[in-house]
Amino acid sequence: MQAFTVSTLDAAEDLSPAEWQRVCPDGDPFLNRDFFAIAERHGAAGRAYGWRPRHLALRTADGTLQGLLPLYLRHNSHGDFIHDWSWAGAYRQLGRAYYPKLSSGLPHTPVTGTRFLLAEDGPRTPAIATLIDAAKAMVEEFDLSSWHVAFPSAEQLEPLVSAGLIVSHNVQFHWLDQDFGDFDGYLASFASEKRRKVKAERRKVQESKLKLEVRHGDEIAPAEWPTLHRLYASTFEKFGNLPVFSAACYAELAQALGRRMVLFIARDQGEAVAVAICYRSGTALYGRYWGCEQRFHSLHFELCFYQGIAYCLAHGLSRFEPGAGGEHKIARGFVPTTVRSAHWIADPAMRKLIARHLEVQRDGYAAYRDDATDHLPFRQVP
Repeated sequence: MQAFTVSTLDAAEDLSPAEWQRVCPDGDPFLNRDFFAIAERHGAAGRAYGWRPRHLALRTADGTLQGLLPLYLRHNSHGDFIHDWSWAGAYRQLGRAYYPKLSSGLPHTPVTGTRFLLAEDGPRTPAIATLIDAAKAMVEEFDLSSWHVAFPSAEQLEPLVSAGLIVSHNVQFHWLDQDFGDFDGYLASFASEKRRKVKAERRKVQESKLKLEVRHGDEIAPAEWPTLHRLYASTFEKFGNLPVFSAACYAELAQALGRRMVLFIARDQGEAVAVAICYRSGTALYGRYWGCEQRFHSLHFELCFYQGIAYCLAHGLSRFEPGAGGEHKIARGFVPTTVRSAHWIADPAMRKLIARHLEVQRDGYAAYRDDATDHLPFRQVP
């Protein structure tokens, strides 16, 4: 058995760029050191919003970094998307504390993917097992309620379940390329009535005379970000939420991520009036934020969905995940997709109680997914 040591990092920047790169998947827009470090430095993943970095670094006996588990001590559930508010309420009713808790995942980003970052040249199974044990030990050492792993890949979910973590289910809506070729090819897969609706929505945007543009992060000057940030913030303020990413944070992320950040911008006489902020890997586009201070017919659908689909088709991306929630995505061809998170509940009695709740919830989400699938716009194949 390979001998490992595990240490705790108080910030992503405590690890050198070279070491982080050793365990980071190539081209991922979120798992890289820049995304974590910039979000932490600017406070989006900082204490003011309930995030305290406690990343676990796994090393071999000679000090070589073999694995990394991004980990946060959380004082609330905002921005982790695991929907555990009712669990916190149950603890409160019992006179117990649910917060702080531990969370492994991407701050403010409900994207499924790798959670245990591992070097390619080392043993993966014992590395993951050691990191799982270290996270559980931290829960016990600090008398925390729980540890949550948000949206791990199917491959990495298995060892979590084997280690006793329970699984929650949810449904997101993802676009998947089926060799459509281009946007017209995509629309050709729709039933005629649904196709006419999409064409009508796109025509409304064309008639508005707005100019649409696609820009990558390194194509946005820092001076443009205050305007774009104002648009982003307006959506949050409209619903009484907090826009945790500052203009300065976005400006730094844009320069660091370069083409891994994609913005769809609408301009009226040269002035930006709406923006959809997205990220991309080598295979997928990830929609994150929409902002618009005025009302333009169908512009939300155009910038957040249709422009993204067209971008995927033009750049060879096979998947588009436009974010959590939103049943209006079904009519635009986004397929209901089950996503999962894993949870270590320290107290055995509470673990049983929540596990029973999750079993019922799982069946409910499965029924919802199946019902939503029946409403997809695609033509029936005989």
